[in-house]
Amino acid sequence: MASLELLGFGSTGWGALLLLAALMTLAVTATALAIGAVLGALVAFAKLSGNALLVTLGNVYTTVFRGVPELLIIYLIYFGGSSAVTSIGTAMGYEGFLGLPSFAAGALAVGIISGAYQAEVFRGAFLAISKGELEAASAIGMHRGLRFRRIIMPQVLRYAIPGLGNVWQLSLKDSALISVTGLAELMRTSQVAAGSTRQYFLFFIAGGCLYLILTSLSDRIFNGAERRANRSMPASAMGQA
Repeated sequence: MASLELLGFGSTGWGALLLLAALMTLAVTATALAIGAVLGALVAFAKLSGNALLVTLGNVYTTVFRGVPELLIIYLIYFGGSSAVTSIGTAMGYEGFLGLPSFAAGALAVGIISGAYQAEVFRGAFLAISKGELEAASAIGMHRGLRFRRIIMPQVLRYAIPGLGNVWQLSLKDSALISVTGLAELMRTSQVAAGSTRQYFLFFIAGGCLYLILTSLSDRIFNGAERRANRSMPASAMGQA
């Protein structure tokens, strides 16, 4: 009964705070995925451009941010960024420490990591497009913008959905590391609740269950999006993809 009260929505319960923290986790992950989509698209374009310098820069980006521990990147963005902002403020005559907002720093850090993985997802999706379609589009005189809008982008998005689902799940779990910045997301709130009540097992299990619910719902959403995107494709084409 005591456990149910602690997880409930009464005056002594942590249920409402845990649900709000789960929503914060979703907000951070969605923002990070959007940031990563922009960075990933740019890096994928660079790696597919054929320009030696751009290809090298793209490879460096994906190698570094897929190889360096995620927590280190969060530390660099949050603490390093705060130090940089403070130095700029001091140079402009402002006294005191200027810290980056936890949400912004965390979403940016996870977004940069996400971008390295999304770049490979988008690159692979582009390479899955039939070369014959691109050649046919050029043969009938489609300019680059029209070819991108009608042929490349729709198919890249369709082929990228499974990979983006994996990146979303990765970012959802990486968001737990943002707890080191003090942001009240799911992991941080679970830690605070466990420390305040000394019920560590209860609240960490509750936090884990909420993460499982989020990942399970995410799987259903991305699987549904994949089925919807592929419903107009013949089975043979889906098998080849």
